[in-house]
Amino acid sequence: MSINPDKLNELLGKAVVDFGATFHAALVRVGDKLGLYKALASGGPQTPAELAKRTGTTERYLREWLCNQAAGGYVSYDGQTGKFHLSEEQAFAMADENSPAFLPGMFQAALAAIKAEEMITERFKTGEGLGWHQHHQELFVGTERFFRPGYAANLVTSWIPALHGVKEKLEQGATVADVGCGLGASTILMAKSYPNSKFFAFDYHDKSIETAQQRASDAGVSDRIEFKVAKAKEYPGENYDFVTFFDCLHDMGDPVGASAHVRSTLADDGTWMIVEPFAGDKIEDNLHPVGRAFYGASTLICTPASLSQEVGLALGAQAGEERLREVVSAGGFSHFRRATQTPFNLIFEARA
Repeated sequence: MSINPDKLNELLGKAVVDFGATFHAALVRVGDKLGLYKALASGGPQTPAELAKRTGTTERYLREWLCNQAAGGYVSYDGQTGKFHLSEEQAFAMADENSPAFLPGMFQAALAAIKAEEMITERFKTGEGLGWHQHHQELFVGTERFFRPGYAANLVTSWIPALHGVKEKLEQGATVADVGCGLGASTILMAKSYPNSKFFAFDYHDKSIETAQQRASDAGVSDRIEFKVAKAKEYPGENYDFVTFFDCLHDMGDPVGASAHVRSTLADDGTWMIVEPFAGDKIEDNLHPVGRAFYGASTLICTPASLSQEVGLALGAQAGEERLREVVSAGGFSHFRRATQTPFNLIFEARA
């Protein structure tokens, strides 16, 4: 066996980065839960002792945490003053929950997902699935916090306007079904933006529906949204003007059956918007950092979720446009197109 030392060193370098990133993910969550990023953003440059006083935490732990964050580039350090601070970019991404680049939710979701590692290891041997509801409860909250910034930045401003005639219908008053709504972020955003429309939101996970109802009430839009526990193949209603699936079609055991159900509940001139993780059609198209993250989530969350349900088609989070087209077409839709995209999502329009 002949080892190329340059290639070996390159691999070892990647491993060191990932080794540190594994610890870093947990420490991002610590900073998020304790309000450390927000305190740095609002308080300006601070020593560990000053930040400890501001946040009611212990200086010795904070000193180590701050050094870790500075080494990773998530916090800035001034060697002359011995103080740490957040740059404008760091604050925008780490401390502002309304920012389209808010990052802590992403780490929260990933940490929750890896809590299932022992169960997933067993399922590699048995082939059994692991339902969404069987994961740690932090996954539900973290996933919503991960997706919400992207939805807030794009849904009303670019995704819906990219669909034929949908924006106008929603402004005039349409009937909408948001399927797989989770904690309700997407539904609430639409209800706020289109007060003349009526929204029906469905998810099979009862605890998520309970949280979504409370969040809609807190947002002052509960009169426009009706939440119900229902599966994608069974949600009630008919003649919907607009049906939405946000990052969930690939999680379903029978996405073809779900597609057929959408077709049966959609008005003749209605539109189905499908938001899916960004992916190319070939494996080699997805061998990059975003693809790596989505394949990781797919292995721990999405594929097991599908395999836990009937049919268990297991599309995975990197299904790609052509595979999704096959699924949607098999459900009875004749029109399918990519309406728009972001670096993280593909947005499709389906019509009869």
